[in-house]
Amino acid sequence: MASAAVLATITATPALARPMTPEDVAKIETVGGIAISPDGKRIAYTTVSRPDVTAGEEDGGARQQLKLAWGANQARDFLPDDMNVSGVQFSPDGRTISFLYTAEDEKRAVWGIPVDGGAERKLAQVEDASVASYAWSADGSKLYLLAASAPDDTRDAESDAGFDAIVYEEEPRLNRMFVARVGAEVDAAPVAVAIPGYVDEFKVTPDGRTAIVGSSPTPQVDDTYTKKQFQLVDLASGKVSRVIGTTGKVGDAEISPDSKTMSLIAGVDQNDPAATTLYLVDLATGNLRALNEGAAEAASDAEWMADGRLAVAVDVGAQTRLRIYNPDGSVAQEVDPGDLIIAGIEAAGGTLAARASSPSHPLELFTFDGTGFTRWTSHNPWLSEIDFGKQRTYRYTARDGQEVEGVLIEPVGGAKRGGAPLILDVHGGPEAHESNGWVTSYSNPGQVAAGQGYAVFLPNYRGSTGYGTAFSKQHQGRYTDPEFTDLVDAKRALVNDGIADPKRTGITGGSYGGYATGWAATALSDEFAAGVMFVGISNQISKFGTTDIPWEMYNVHSRAWPWDDWQKMLEVSPIYHVDKAETPLLIMHGAEDTRVSPSQSYELYRNIKVRKPETPVRLVLYPGEGHGNAGAASRYDYNLRMMRWFDTYLKTGNAKAPLPASRPKLPAAVSGKED
Repeated sequence: MASAAVLATITATPALARPMTPEDVAKIETVGGIAISPDGKRIAYTTVSRPDVTAGEEDGGARQQLKLAWGANQARDFLPDDMNVSGVQFSPDGRTISFLYTAEDEKRAVWGIPVDGGAERKLAQVEDASVASYAWSADGSKLYLLAASAPDDTRDAESDAGFDAIVYEEEPRLNRMFVARVGAEVDAAPVAVAIPGYVDEFKVTPDGRTAIVGSSPTPQVDDTYTKKQFQLVDLASGKVSRVIGTTGKVGDAEISPDSKTMSLIAGVDQNDPAATTLYLVDLATGNLRALNEGAAEAASDAEWMADGRLAVAVDVGAQTRLRIYNPDGSVAQEVDPGDLIIAGIEAAGGTLAARASSPSHPLELFTFDGTGFTRWTSHNPWLSEIDFGKQRTYRYTARDGQEVEGVLIEPVGGAKRGGAPLILDVHGGPEAHESNGWVTSYSNPGQVAAGQGYAVFLPNYRGSTGYGTAFSKQHQGRYTDPEFTDLVDAKRALVNDGIADPKRTGITGGSYGGYATGWAATALSDEFAAGVMFVGISNQISKFGTTDIPWEMYNVHSRAWPWDDWQKMLEVSPIYHVDKAETPLLIMHGAEDTRVSPSQSYELYRNIKVRKPETPVRLVLYPGEGHGNAGAASRYDYNLRMMRWFDTYLKTGNAKAPLPASRPKLPAAVSGKED
């Protein structure tokens, strides 16, 4: 049951409520990174938002603004609103809030602002490169900096002369590490620290003696997935004293207050799809001890407390738990946060804070008092105007007896007799999962669709995390079955329960969810009335040859190479089943996607266009975007196109309806035209 503090944050729907709109989605603000002062009395955090292009603001990506909170509903802006910052921390004495910031015509550097008043100033920099991350020394006299590679003047000169050829995967640019003095003036000559391989993260132990360095052999994404390890680097000598051996993916790593133990969230083996198992690592010996191996759950974030206990956010199906371990690894406390879904935690000075969402609000800041959670922030007060569809966890039994779970949003006012038009919103990965928190975004129809009369179901089909490693491995070597038959079984269960209309079920998703959408619109076309496919896979053979994660695909998904059985790999590709494609399909893709090449979308579009010319299909490309849209305008455009496609083909149930106009109608602030 939710605590009183949590229940107090869930606002009742007002009498004059209105449905949620794409314009609402465009202006959502969430809590990003958080840092707690050493005395536990203050919390610095960033809010994450994007320009409101619907109101005419200039297009751009995510912007983070610094806030300082000292209690529930007690927070204020702490920097000018045009300063976009990240990497917020407190100095060891608690007097300064530090952050990463890129000043005009400068590289990104570490800046700081006094807590008790004063102007922001630069604390440390690497003159020839941007700082990616940093850490304070225990006494606050030094800053350790992880910076980009040094400029290559020869290469730059050649490029300026027109010799700008790119040698694919053969010209690695490795990050560098430095230590800089902190004083009245910026250290003009930070000292280099030798680090092994391609380092993408590091932490300094509380005793100040060792850096825990996460590195891979090369900067290739595949290596960061399959070969990343942690090295212990002696900061005095620069020598690697120990390598923490893992065979699977690695995630969050944290150091105990006594500098003797590291918590590590990692995979159990190289075939584990995700880092979800919690380990304690003895830094003296390198020995790892798993605390929750085999459990039907997924550890997501850990944080050591000042008394030596370890707080861990744990996903258990579509819900989360806060678990606190004793120093010996035994469980001290297990807390059910009720309606809250915990996305991340921090601890310092006896205070434990969390970023958490619920079905009625995106990520906000909460603190934990030992028994329950108290909400500190409310960044989207206008959500009190919204008429939300009822949201809950929904379970059903698949055709082979496996129980499958997901998150269901019913239409505002409930489903009418005969069922509502249903959208299956399929997550990517598939090593990810949906939690019963805030699930509405630019590419997730969520409450926008519920306000327009749709039911939305977000299935945690087999391959998903949150249910244990055995569940997440069930899809391996078996593309499309049982993972995508779980989707059909979800539809049938919702139809049987009177929630969904069997003739008006649609599907959407990105990446692996895009693969599911492409499969549903071809091989399973008789089950689905409309589809919106995003950065999805259409040809498993050519996907292997164009992706940046071939080994990750082999280890945790296919468990076979295309040449082991060309025909088998072809038959699990949507292009192979285009002869059955009757489902109107909108395909959208970032033009610069390296994870799933845009050629995957070209292939499916062209095959449908030529082989099934009577089937409505459209391909939309977003210049400058990769594996997901980052820009405010492209996100808003996506949401408009997605909902318009479903309104045209799914809500009506008319697969023969003409294509909508190629350009969605934009607000007057964008188009300059009034109605």
